[in-house]
Amino acid sequence: MAEIQRTFSIIKPDAVAKGATGEILRRFEAAGLRIIALKRVQMTEMLARGFYAVHKSRPFYADLVAFMTSGPVVMSVLEGPDAIAKNRELMGPTDSTKAPTGTIRGDFGTDIERNAVHGSDAPETARVEIAYFFNATEIQAPVEALAGS
Repeated sequence: MAEIQRTFSIIKPDAVAKGATGEILRRFEAAGLRIIALKRVQMTEMLARGFYAVHKSRPFYADLVAFMTSGPVVMSVLEGPDAIAKNRELMGPTDSTKAPTGTIRGDFGTDIERNAVHGSDAPETARVEIAYFFNATEIQAPVEALAGS
């Protein structure tokens, strides 16, 4: 039986500007991922710098921060069986030019930077990323958990 996991997703400014938010969220749900937290945010430079601090020494860091603050993003916490792997499969390869049609990046991305979405790559990363943007009261408990209260 597949492990129930949570993962973090960002619909990036390029996809939000294209009006692709609804279709991307629909794809998450159609794949069996529950959206248990959702918000639209205009990232500040400080917020983006902190989130992408792991890339601080990389040559693309400044461009990434500028891009992620260039327009609103839609952040979500997704939950479901093997949610991390399932979301990464839905997204497709990081470089949209190499992503097949039918994947989110293949359908809505342009290149390696403007690639429509971000998703956590491991359980530890998901926990850190979720906690960076969402507090516990913003994440809805599964319906099953409520039944026992």
